Amino acid sequence: MSYDKNWAKVDLSKVPDIKVTPPGPKSKALHSRAERHMKGYSSQVRLFPVAFESGHGVTLTDADGNKYIDCSSGIYVTNLGHCHPKVVEYLHKYVGQLMNCHDFTTEIKVKFLEKLASVTPGKLNSIQMYCSGTGAVEAAMRAARAYTGKYEFFSFYGDFHGKTMSAVSLTEVADYTSGPRAIGHHLAPNGHCYHCHYGKTYPECNLFCVDALERQILMEGTGNVAGVVLEPIQGWKGSIVYPDGYLAKIRKMCNKLGILMIDDEVLAGFGRAGKMWVVDYDEVIPDIIVLGKGTANGFPCTGFAIKDEYSGALEKISASTSYGGNPMACAAGLAAQEVIEEENIVERSAKLGEFILSKLRKMKDEHKIIGEVRGKGCLLGIELVKDQNTKEAFIEAGQKVYQKAFKKGVAWIPSKNNLRLSPPLIMEEDVAEKALEIIDGAITEVEKEYGY
Repeated sequence: MSYDKNWAKVDLSKVPDIKVTPPGPKSKALHSRAERHMKGYSSQVRLFPVAFESGHGVTLTDADGNKYIDCSSGIYVTNLGHCHPKVVEYLHKYVGQLMNCHDFTTEIKVKFLEKLASVTPGKLNSIQMYCSGTGAVEAAMRAARAYTGKYEFFSFYGDFHGKTMSAVSLTEVADYTSGPRAIGHHLAPNGHCYHCHYGKTYPECNLFCVDALERQILMEGTGNVAGVVLEPIQGWKGSIVYPDGYLAKIRKMCNKLGILMIDDEVLAGFGRAGKMWVVDYDEVIPDIIVLGKGTANGFPCTGFAIKDEYSGALEKISASTSYGGNPMACAAGLAAQEVIEEENIVERSAKLGEFILSKLRKMKDEHKIIGEVRGKGCLLGIELVKDQNTKEAFIEAGQKVYQKAFKKGVAWIPSKNNLRLSPPLIMEEDVAEKALEIIDGAITEVEKEYGY
């Protein structure tokens, strides 16, 4: 199809457009009705209970008519902007033609699978589809167990892999469940240099954290380790970026120990981090890669790809699902992948991310409560601290900055003292700059409130 490539162009004189102090009366009324039944809201909603009505490109409009610059992309989902015309057209066709036929073959599924196989790393061409990130992670773990005959997994402090039992057992459990981790799930210190768990300095450390992980696997594991599950950039924890060579050294360690490397790129993949996959930065090919949020630009469509040599494992685990790979999802997914190629989305993400990160670095130099700014591509974060020397988390400031910026027209993502930026990858630099000016102003206000 053909469409105006400037479909998402923004008139900066009209965005943001705050008509009523948000959350406005219509938002409050709708949220009040919803929360009588809906429980367990995210911190995004709890801290700012606005009700949205529509989205277009890089903007969101709430029930009171307020228009925001979207720096959340749903939560790393609408990489191509809200309601991209090509995705809408492909999806519309299958809404009226065929919604579901379990895991039977359809032409649109064949086209989508072929497109996915052409962009996954290495020879990860054996694919199964799901409709949630956590479902895909769990299935990838079951496949790893089926292939290796082992059941233990190691993951990292601060990782987030979903909220079902095995997936949630890969993360910091206290935030998501009241019980213990499932059997065979182990946590290890991550490689975040700003908060090095070993008091080392990169690069002189020679990535000591990976050597420590190897020892932990040998000492804490029971000889039944199936694999290491990791986020190549941690999302929930605040866009934690690992140093150069970290992923490559983990790959070598997995080879040495005979365990699988499971790369969870649900959040970071499809160009979000400035390359198609984060592992591309270190030229690493994992054994399994998990796909998610950006796969179909908002329509539930996830999955995982595994090396062909391991594909027999999928036949052992009853891998199919009720909704995974349905025609609507495959149509939206195929459209999204075509747009990524046609509009040079990966390159645009890298360029926009560098622009934003350069602005964030200047912002850090001007604010005492910013401890670290970080990111790759359009997967970015700001960490707020009470003291730049002690690096003590400033959670209260994080909440206030989030709320103040949102009230002035920037929709984004909080995570305790970390503030996350994930704008649509199609955003223009002038729009991003305006959002950053609002965030900068919010940080200044909060600093003054706390006497900095």
